[in-house]
Order: sequence, then C-alpha cells, then structure tokens
Amino acid sequence: MGTPSDLVCPDCGAEYAAGPAEPWRCTCGHGLEFAARPHPEGNPLPLSQLDTTEGLWTFFEFLPIEKHVTFHEGFTPLVDAPEWDAQFKLEYVFPTGSFKDRGATTTLSRAVELGVEKVVEDSSGNAGAAIATYAAKAGLEADIYVPADVKQSKLMAIQRVDARPVRVEGSREDVTAACLDAVERGEGWYASHAWNPAFYAGTMTFAFEIAAQRGWTVPDALVLPIGHGTLFLGAYRGFKLLNDAGIVESMPRLLGAQAAGYAPIVAALGGDTTGEDGERTDIADGIQIAEPARGTQILEAIEATDGDAIALGSNVLETTLDRLHRNGYYVEPTCAAAPAALRRYREAGVLDDDDDVVVPLTGSGLKTM
Repeated sequence: MGTPSDLVCPDCGAEYAAGPAEPWRCTCGHGLEFAARPHPEGNPLPLSQLDTTEGLWTFFEFLPIEKHVTFHEGFTPLVDAPEWDAQFKLEYVFPTGSFKDRGATTTLSRAVELGVEKVVEDSSGNAGAAIATYAAKAGLEADIYVPADVKQSKLMAIQRVDARPVRVEGSREDVTAACLDAVERGEGWYASHAWNPAFYAGTMTFAFEIAAQRGWTVPDALVLPIGHGTLFLGAYRGFKLLNDAGIVESMPRLLGAQAAGYAPIVAALGGDTTGEDGERTDIADGIQIAEPARGTQILEAIEATDGDAIALGSNVLETTLDRLHRNGYYVEPTCAAAPAALRRYREAGVLDDDDDVVVPLTGSGLKTM
C-alpha cells in the first residue's frame, strides 16, 4: 500500500504534505491538485473484456487514491435518445440518485486514507446526501451545511444515514461561508465537492466511462450543467488524461448550461445571463451558484475545447423537464438544463444536426419529493 498523494498548487507551485490537516486550498487562493504521478498508456481493453464489477474503480490506475469506500457505483447506462438526437448518460441511477456519488466515493476514500475522523461539506442537497452516505459507509461522522429551504427529500437523505444537517439561512454563498467557519474552527476535514481534488478525481471517471462505452471513441460534444462545474471539469480532465495517455485522439467540445440569474460563466464569456424570460430562475436549484470555486478553470476548459455556455430561464426548463418525464426519464428539475441547452445550441448553429452529442441526466426525480 502506497502513501497518500501530496497536494500541489498549479498556480504558484506551493506543495503540501498529505494528512488530515492538509489545507482545502492554497494560501494564494487557488484550488489544489494531486501531485503528478504516472498513468497507464497504450491500447485499453474493449468494454466487453473489462472487469467492471468494481464500477468506476475499474479505472483505479488513473485515480490517486488506494483506499476504496465504495458501493461499486459507476458505469451508468449510456442510452440512445433519438428524440434529442443525442445519447443520454443516466447519472441519476447512482446509489444516492445523483452523479455526485462519483466524487463522494473518491473523497471519502481519500478521507479514510488520511485517517480523518469527521468530514464537513456544504451543499444544496445532492452532494451533501452523497458525502453523508459515503461517510456512513466509511464509519465517519459528517456535518452537512445546507440551505434552510433545502428540499425535504434531500434533507432526509442526510439525516437517515446519521449525518448532521446544519441549515443556514440566506444565499448558497452564506451556506458555504458557515461551513468554512466550521472548518477553520477545526470541526472537520473539508470534503468539498467544489474544492477537494479528490472529488474531481471521481468525476473524471465520467469521461472514462463514456469513452469505454463508445469503443474508446470521443463524441463531438458534451452538453453539461454548470454550477460549481464539478462534472464539467471532471469531463475535461478525464478526456484530457485519455488524450495525454494516447488512448483517444481528440477532445469533445464542452458546452455548458447555467441557470438564468446564476450564470457567472456566461457573463465572463459576454453572453446573456437572464434567459428567455428576462428573469432568474428558481427551478434548477442544483446549479444556482453565483461564484464557482474553480471558475477560471471552467473558462480555460471552454476555451481549450472551443466550447461555450448559455443561461436558461424557467419556461424552457419547465418545458424540457415535462418532455423528459413524458419520455420516461424521471429526473429532478436541474436535469432539464443540459437537454434544454442542447436544443438551443442546435437552433443557434453552435452544433450541427448530425453532431454526435452526449448529455448527462444528473439527478433523480425522487430527490424532489
């Protein structure tokens, strides 16, 4: 068994030793990453010959974490969606009902590897439920900071695994501030889906699975929701790693979907942040993030892949959600953002009708009960 990977700041080069007291970001303010390590290269096995019984941990050679806190999650279905002329990756079939399990399994595995006794996290619901569930699997205490108006189903998912929800009045940013105060007081290890590099190690596997499920080929584009951008950046990092290893030979365009009124990436690109109805939307609560933790990196990923981002208002989200439900996809409202954006990108000519596109459906409709 190797020693836990150290952390490094890609901006200023500062290095930090691995341990339960390791910082959650660099003193310069930049997000930390795992120190460089070798990765496998060459021709991978076809999916039919891969042993996928370990789920996303099938790709353990790409993951800088050796302890596994897992329910054998991953390899979510990749299905044809002819009514959208795309493929949908059904991320809502994870154990806790959202793609956040990708990052939760790697983050809690990292926590166990470091000897952490208690974790804290801030979330609008899905990440909190995932971190709480995997903390229970690991036998660790967990405090999850959530908005005071968090959906009851997500609150119960946290409580029923014996984690402690801490409800905070105010904005989503107020929730994060309260959580960080607790971290600074030494109340736990910050298992942040927005800052912790272990979480992004997990979301990278989204790209690995798509490539494997498509015979190690790359789609022309991915259309993804952007809140903190954990899946967006995970997809970018995963496909870049596959390219660097010589396993695939191209990158998909990364096209983002944000909620109107909560569209800082769209604003940075000079786009319209208000959506078609001129107002902010309160439907897609999972991506109502005004200040993404790694916003600069999201913009870099968009630039590197000739991507884009658009904001979507309530009307188009409600219409798209109804359409998803009528076609058998029982997903939560935030899931409507990416399929709605796909249609807008095609209407605007950003995507051609024959472009090969993959869209994730990120959270279960059961999370909104």
